[in-house]
Amino acid sequence: MSGVVTGDAVVLGLQPARLPSRALAVLIDLVVVWAAYVLVMIGLVVATASLDEAAVAAVSVAAFLLVLVGAPIAVETLSHGRSLGKMACGLRVVRDDGGPIRFRHALVRGAMGIVEILMTFGVVACVASLVSERGRRLGDVFAGTLVVRERMPAAQVLPVPPPPPWLVGRFAGLDLSAVPEGLWLEIRQYLTRARELDPGVGRQLAERLADQLVARTGTPPPAGVPAEAYLAGVVAERQARDARRALAEAGGGVGTGAGVPGGFGGGGAGVAPAAAVPSGFSPVVPPVQPSAAPPAAVPAVPAVGSSREDGPPATGFAPPA
Repeated sequence: MSGVVTGDAVVLGLQPARLPSRALAVLIDLVVVWAAYVLVMIGLVVATASLDEAAVAAVSVAAFLLVLVGAPIAVETLSHGRSLGKMACGLRVVRDDGGPIRFRHALVRGAMGIVEILMTFGVVACVASLVSERGRRLGDVFAGTLVVRERMPAAQVLPVPPPPPWLVGRFAGLDLSAVPEGLWLEIRQYLTRARELDPGVGRQLAERLADQLVARTGTPPPAGVPAEAYLAGVVAERQARDARRALAEAGGGVGTGAGVPGGFGGGGAGVAPAAAVPSGFSPVVPPVQPSAAPPAAVPAVPAVGSSREDGPPATGFAPPA
């Protein structure tokens, strides 16, 4: 990993591309470019058959510059540092500060590539890449660029540190609907990396993020609460709300089996919604009766050969026949 310092004094961990992957990307680009150049030259030979030798030579030089030099520069400029070979190998050209390249960067790299790659068959570029600590060729040095690996294994997501216990639940009434996702991402990245920053720089960054959060919510933090603790408390409240919302959405498709109001999820597939239950319905489930007992609304039938006058009082139990 290489430490690339951005304009905001933030160190980015980028993995520079090494010679084998860069050589493969250049080989793919050269095959595509030379195939296009051959096709263009065949067309030019047919189109300029009636011209003299000077005109044919001028057209050939123009085609060489446009196809072999101009086309790679245009592709890198429009794709922000991703040619066909780099896309296939998972590479990208970036500036020294990690930002996307512009036309001037691609122009310098393309101009130096004529000498490094085309005229010396890549020998100068290979030697420079091997000598450089970050695998840069001369075009990268003069243009101020760096080729990095874009396909990296998914890094483990760092958890956001919890807020102080005395701040838990203090932001329950805060309106977070106007806070954009970009600001949430910045706050989360700061909280996960706060211990790695310089104390002074971290404090300034926390105060700036807290001011932006206050401007979006319209509610200042409690008196005496540090900016970092305020950010942690608000993020914890947002995560709690998201968890409750996800739980409610997951429970919306799970029924309790009887459609009883107040059950988890309020009904599911094939269960009547709570609004269809009569208002006088009681959700209390009656106790389970013996399997041979008749319903409560049906009077008990006395056993055969007995009567209420000469036998014991009826108990409501009918023995099996």
